[in-house]
Amino acid sequence: MTDVLGKQLFIIAHAPSDNLQRMVDAIVRGAGHEDIDGVAVQVMSPLQAGPEQVLQADAIILLTPENLAYMSGAMKDFFDRSYYPVLEEKQGLACALVVRAGHDGTGTLRALNTILTGLRWQQVQEPLLCKGTWDEAFLAQCEELGMSMAAGLEAGIF
Repeated sequence: MTDVLGKQLFIIAHAPSDNLQRMVDAIVRGAGHEDIDGVAVQVMSPLQAGPEQVLQADAIILLTPENLAYMSGAMKDFFDRSYYPVLEEKQGLACALVVRAGHDGTGTLRALNTILTGLRWQQVQEPLLCKGTWDEAFLAQCEELGMSMAAGLEAGIF
């Protein structure tokens, strides 16, 4: 859905730690780059977000930590509440994944990919898997992902 403000980019992020919040901030910084116009960016936790936000979105970035080789419970709750209400209306929705994994993240990505396949959302970038011990480079990668998503929306690529 596009309105007077332009395209709508929603960042749905579970960020219970300082480093995860820094990753969210980097995504927002990238999406709000001064050369990008016409893209409104909104950040919400998965516990606040629901079908209403998905229905308004032109693209979504999902960020979750790896919890017990799975997405966060908050992100799973978001999908539990949103899946069926948006299933028909938002097929083809542009999305990107960011996973902060202390281990390998494969279980988390597998679960997210299964849900996104069912929703028929289109991953417009390779998932960003920030794994292992904390690396400051994760922030630049998140910023680049945010910028790419917003620029793609602005250009009408997705």
